[in-house]
Amino acid sequence: MLRYFEAGGRVRRAISVVKKRSGTHEDTIREFQLTSGGLKLGPPLTEFNGILTGTPTYVGGLQPLMPEKSNGGQT
Repeated sequence: MLRYFEAGGRVRRAISVVKKRSGTHEDTIREFQLTSGGLKLGPPLTEFNGILTGTPTYVGGLQPLMPEKSNGGQT
């Protein structure tokens, strides 16, 4: 499942894989970025509630999420 969420005034992307073919299931929701080097996954978004419902609420501190990717000066 893919979702957008807002954090720190920026639109970010979250991913959750509910089922996979082999191994143990992972039940976390993680931020992801598509970069020129491929897909980057961040740590689990443990300080948010409601990401899958489309109305996330940040309940954590001020520490950063994934570092911002370089966009070559473009917005």
